[in-house]
Amino acid sequence: MDPRSQVLLRNIELLQGKVVLAGLPADELLAELPNAQGWSWHAGEYEYLSQRFAERCTFSTQLSGEQYSAAVLFLPKSRELTEYLLHELAAKLAGSTVFLVGEKRAGSERAAKQLAAFGRTSKVDSARHCQLWRCEVAAKPEQPNLNAASKEFIVSSGELSVAVHTVPGVFSHGRLDLGTQLLLECLAGLPAGQYLDFGCGAGVVGSFLKKTYPDAQITLLDVDAFAIHSSKLTLAANQLEAVTLAGDGIHAAPKQLTAIVSNPPFHQGVHTQYETTETMLREAAIHLQPGGELRIVANSFLKYPPLIEKHLGPCSVLAERDGFKVYRAVRN
Repeated sequence: MDPRSQVLLRNIELLQGKVVLAGLPADELLAELPNAQGWSWHAGEYEYLSQRFAERCTFSTQLSGEQYSAAVLFLPKSRELTEYLLHELAAKLAGSTVFLVGEKRAGSERAAKQLAAFGRTSKVDSARHCQLWRCEVAAKPEQPNLNAASKEFIVSSGELSVAVHTVPGVFSHGRLDLGTQLLLECLAGLPAGQYLDFGCGAGVVGSFLKKTYPDAQITLLDVDAFAIHSSKLTLAANQLEAVTLAGDGIHAAPKQLTAIVSNPPFHQGVHTQYETTETMLREAAIHLQPGGELRIVANSFLKYPPLIEKHLGPCSVLAERDGFKVYRAVRN
């Protein structure tokens, strides 16, 4: 069981009644709290929880309007997302208790200061390298508006420009990262057909693909509900049509693709995580038509070319700059 869940179970007497667990991990915590409900924005964790605990978990960027006796926020990586989520919970649980649980190295003490803005706050427990804080929400704050919290910026590459919208928690919130900028310079010459923006984030790559290839069918896939929300905002702002899809990895993608284009993730929370990208590279051929292309950008130190060549075909470097490389491979 996740160490954060273990800390909660040490204090299970505080979690009686209808408690909402926000951002809960994919473990057995709900089995120990039969009256609790889960709220997830991670498609993989939600898939596990919804199968294991039918109808006891929701997948969304907003908390449902049900009445809860208390809430627990599992500390996310992003400080800005933490701020949004605390506002969302406090606005809907005014006069109740909001708990915060997180690893010390993930910034639980910093987040406790954010929690203190909503009422009297105290530390409940410290164990398993985690901390548990509680806050008695004194007054109802204004309901947060996720769209209003988005940051808009213009991204240009060649003769094309896209207005990008990012909401809190999305990769490279409010700015374009160097890797994606390099990838945008390497979109020419893709075979006609259906494209996938894998790990779409705010939809930058998918939007440029649609502008570059207006007749192509574009799917934007991400594990995170906030990323999907951002992608939808970006597509709408540019009057572009594409499919947005929440899923945990390449298995959720369509088949018979003519191109997979991606700035794939390799971090999850405070832990380095390569599995999602490595699985995508191993299984890309299953989702690509013969002659279909894979184009990804990655940090130069990541040893992806051998994996690409083993499972897809010869790998070439299309561009290199600022510690990033864009790789290309064609399915035989």
